[in-house]
Amino acid sequence: MARIRIKNFGPIKEGCSDNDGWIEIRKVSVFIGNQGGGKSCIAKLISTFTWIEKVLVRGDYVVNYFSASKFRQTYCGYHRIENCFFNREHVDVAEIEYEGGAYSMRYVKGNFWIKAYMTQTYHLPQIMYAPAERNFISVIKEVGAFKTLPDSLLEYLTEFNNAKDEIKDGLSLPINNTNIGYDKQHDVINVNDSDYKIELSKASSGFQSLVPLYLVSWYLAYAVRRQVENPQKMSHDEFRRFNDGVKLIWSNSGLTNEQRKIALSALSSHFSKSAFINIVEEPEQNLFPVSQQNLLYSLLEFNNLSSENQLIITTQSQYVINGLSLAIKAGQVEQKMEAAGKESDREELDRLVPLKSLLSKDDWIIYEVDNKGAVSKLVDYDGLPSDENCLNELLAETGGLFSELLRLEGRYEK
Repeated sequence: MARIRIKNFGPIKEGCSDNDGWIEIRKVSVFIGNQGGGKSCIAKLISTFTWIEKVLVRGDYVVNYFSASKFRQTYCGYHRIENCFFNREHVDVAEIEYEGGAYSMRYVKGNFWIKAYMTQTYHLPQIMYAPAERNFISVIKEVGAFKTLPDSLLEYLTEFNNAKDEIKDGLSLPINNTNIGYDKQHDVINVNDSDYKIELSKASSGFQSLVPLYLVSWYLAYAVRRQVENPQKMSHDEFRRFNDGVKLIWSNSGLTNEQRKIALSALSSHFSKSAFINIVEEPEQNLFPVSQQNLLYSLLEFNNLSSENQLIITTQSQYVINGLSLAIKAGQVEQKMEAAGKESDREELDRLVPLKSLLSKDDWIIYEVDNKGAVSKLVDYDGLPSDENCLNELLAETGGLFSELLRLEGRYEK
């Protein structure tokens, strides 16, 4: 199990108050809290470290390549968090540690260390960061023409375009009994139901937000699953040619860092991936509560396609947490059902919560991130997320304010 420890990085000040500061990364990891608290900073750091670990294992780069400045400016700069290392006086005060399956990394106030230890079996991952700006993809075709857009969004566009070709005869969406089709000739995705067909660029904001996330997650999850089921191992000659290719790319001084990264990624595609790390910012964007829940179930289903997959979510929605609680509870019910030999009840359970989306009690973790830069693990109650969380507290506060308004109103009633 990978984990990360963060202190004095952007809005994250003292870091996690539990587990000696370590934030665990489980099969499903969720970060909740107000905007600007640092949820996305944590998710982006996880994305950055897991990517560095992957390319080191794969042999694209050597350890010495990753200097402190490259880590901060180039790779954290990819997610636009390079300024989070500095305080108001422009002093580098960040302290970050990461422990994965193959490497540990540590950044402390301008110094960066990487250590290989390979204490467990490492599963080469397909890493995808779904940025909050992803709905932009649904409207603008030539996103690449906008040079000021985040690199993570441009990479998401690449996978979105790859995924479009896989739609074939259509793909069902988890909301409103709709599906999508792809008109390759005109490069148009259409949203369809029994009564209408509309271009995605002209559809509601909910569809424009959901379709890129759902489509890319579906495409990558099943692509990794196919690689797991039919792994393609390199022959000795292929491996030799791969190493020669890596050396050739590194020796080409005419390549920029970005061009070198693309070339190495293409070359390294010979390695079969055995895990999908899906990092999603705010899956609830522009969605009705029921749609939020159904999308979550789909993300959990894709996550369950492989035991090594991971789903990391940042959210401000209580409906996402409620949906997660239902998936966990349904998992508990399934275990009791199997122990009692009541397999006949599985159909009823599937009607309540999709069986493909169930979650084990040990596979999830939720962290609250407050506006003071503190991170804390959400306690569980009987194996379920506690109702005592910041999202529920806001609902309770609203109820209290309404009661105060009723009390005030009572002063003026005859």
